[in-house]
Amino acid sequence: MSRWRPPSPSSTAIITRAGFERLKAELDHLWHTLRPDVVKALAAAAAEGDRSENAEYTYRKKQLGEIDRRVRYLSKRIPSLKVAEGAPADRDAVFFGATIELENVASGETIRYRIVGPDETDAKKGWISVDSPLARAVMKKRIDDECSAELPGGPARFVVTAVEYGGD
Repeated sequence: MSRWRPPSPSSTAIITRAGFERLKAELDHLWHTLRPDVVKALAAAAAEGDRSENAEYTYRKKQLGEIDRRVRYLSKRIPSLKVAEGAPADRDAVFFGATIELENVASGETIRYRIVGPDETDAKKGWISVDSPLARAVMKKRIDDECSAELPGGPARFVVTAVEYGGD
């Protein structure tokens, strides 16, 4: 069995200004702070002798690989991102960067989401990717418009109850 995996589908290269700054800060922290510390710890562990039985060496080697993988990804991704500045001209419709409130037609439950780029999604904050099925279904809708989306729990219908634009 091989380790080959099919490439993941490409995601939309759009991001908010705050998300862009967070990614740049993460890259800077990884490259200038964390990686040098891990390299020093790896060198110290390697100096201890037999590497095959050295758990510290094995751990640091793996940690360095994870850091390098993330640095490589961020170094390629950041230049390709387009920062979306400001709100759209039509503030009554749902576009990238909108905070939306939806009412589930079946249950009557109200949920609130912010539509952000794929690199800055955060379920705890209610930030969903512009590439998600729900975000795609609600794009360009207005208050009181109905939409349906194929979610992991099955198809669902929603009514847009609020659309707002503004900060994090």
